[in-house]
This record gives sequence, structure tokens and C-alpha cells, in this order.
Amino acid sequence: MAWIALLIAGLLETAWAAGLKSLSEGFQLGLFIATAVLMIASLGALYWSMRSLPLSVAYPLWTGIGSVGSVVAGYTIFKQDIGVLGMVGVICLIVGMFLISFETH
Repeated sequence: MAWIALLIAGLLETAWAAGLKSLSEGFQLGLFIATAVLMIASLGALYWSMRSLPLSVAYPLWTGIGSVGSVVAGYTIFKQDIGVLGMVGVICLIVGMFLISFETH
């Protein structure tokens, strides 16, 4: 269950990062509140996962999921380009997250 909470925390991190980007394009009180709620929910899910997972696994995976998710959101939602080097970087992040996750076994 901790792994599911960690995945949710990472996805929520992606959502609030996208919210911040949207806010940078024009402030809206409702979006600001939703972004703040997403931040708190992400931290809550991270906290819940850390009850079972070590810090050295949970935190890097949380930030990694958020990083990869933010690249995907930037590309799909905000129409931001990503080049070959950027894609290699994303692949390195994903491989690194898998390697770190093996530390719990």
C-alpha cells in the first residue's frame, strides 16, 4: 500500500506543478486554492508512504515521479518541446528510479 501512496504522491506533485505553471500564465483564486490543496495532498501521501518505506527510497522516487510527470505535462498540456537530450534525461530518471526502488528488497 505504501507504493501506491507513493505513486499517488508523485502524481499529485505533477498536478500541483502544472497548477503553478497555469497560475504563472494568469492568476485565478480557484486555481491557486486547488494547487495548494494538491500540494498538501501530495505531502500527505508522501508522509503516508514513508511510514513503511525508507527516506532514501521514498523521497527520490516522489521527486522522480513528479519530474517525469512534469516533463510529460509540459509536453502534452503546455506544448513545450523536448529534444533528444531531454528524452535521454527522462529515460535516465526512470532507470534511476527503478534502481533506487530495488533498495527495499
